[in-house]
Amino acid sequence: MMKLLETKSLRKFYGSGANIVKALDGVDLSVEEGEFAAITGSSGSGKTTLLHLLGGLDRPTAGKVLIENQDVYAMKDNELAVFRRRKVGFVFQAYNLLPVLTVWENITLPIEIDLKKVDRSWVEELLEVLHLQDKARAFPHQLSGGQQQRVAIARALVTRPSIVLADEPTGNLDSHSSLEVLHLLKQSARQYHQTLLLITHNETLARMAERIIRIEDGRLLDREGERC
Repeated sequence: MMKLLETKSLRKFYGSGANIVKALDGVDLSVEEGEFAAITGSSGSGKTTLLHLLGGLDRPTAGKVLIENQDVYAMKDNELAVFRRRKVGFVFQAYNLLPVLTVWENITLPIEIDLKKVDRSWVEELLEVLHLQDKARAFPHQLSGGQQQRVAIARALVTRPSIVLADEPTGNLDSHSSLEVLHLLKQSARQYHQTLLLITHNETLARMAERIIRIEDGRLLDREGERC
């Protein structure tokens, strides 16, 4: 398997001196192409900070993030924005759907922003895979929470990104909808040969992944629970 994502001595500090907060403190991580890994840890452990740095949403204090051997933070802001839009799909706990747009329009928004032509057959395939084929013209307020999160997943997949980063994607859903959404996310990532990283505090959901990565106090833990 090819290494798709790698971090080298990744650090993110806030403040200085006695007030410094080490949100991430030297994280070395490697994820293979097509892998489904879950990142778990207690509140404040650094898992969301890690996801934001992996996806190019924030810049590190030190260290590197490589995606497909490209140094993400060697890019200028405008280059990074384009790279992020084309290579990384995001799914958050908040669905972040625009209420004035239909399901179809919410899904295709990243392509419209990129001034590219929408592949209608691809969007229709995503709608079918995620059981939304009869909701294309609906607005977000007409959908259940689980349906809204499936729209967010379709939007994350529509640009055919190399990696999908999901931050507590089922946090606003009941247990049945949570399992359904994660199953669909896992199924779609496997079907389209994408790498999936899931941030979750839910051990049941984490065990659906091929690998569990644990983080505490900004450091990764080894299999025995020791910092590494």
